[in-house]
Amino acid sequence: MSAIEQIRWALGLVDESTTRLVGDLRDAPLTRPTPNGGNHPLWVVGHLAVVEGMVPHVVFGEPNPVQHWWPLFGTGSRPSDDAASYPPFDEVLATYRDLRAKNLARLEEIGEEGLGREPRSIPAGFENEMKTIGRTFHLIALHQMFHLGQVADARRTAGKEPFV
Repeated sequence: MSAIEQIRWALGLVDESTTRLVGDLRDAPLTRPTPNGGNHPLWVVGHLAVVEGMVPHVVFGEPNPVQHWWPLFGTGSRPSDDAASYPPFDEVLATYRDLRAKNLARLEEIGEEGLGREPRSIPAGFENEMKTIGRTFHLIALHQMFHLGQVADARRTAGKEPFV
């Protein structure tokens, strides 16, 4: 299996799982994953959306189309229990899905041979993790897997059975 096939597989697997788990919490988007708090599903999918929006910036130096959401969902933000402080759930989920689809299309444009190139705008502190475009896309999948666990726990807190 080539590197691009592995990246496609990882991004597809976490995308399908995230969409399924988050979408199932449409009726309880502010459910915290533990009694002590944590990132609720609406914050998680918004955070994943701003990260997806960062990919073209990191890789090509292009602006993040959801930069205006950074104060709500960006690194260092904290989830709020006030639903009115967020865009509508379906808008956030659709934005995440749209940005992921665009990033997968860009991955195809980059191709296997482009995965070893250095990204244009690596965020401070991620110089090793994002040393190449391939590592950057791989990191996106790993980052999403981390947050997927939070959503799975929030589903259980909301009284939903695990997906099999």
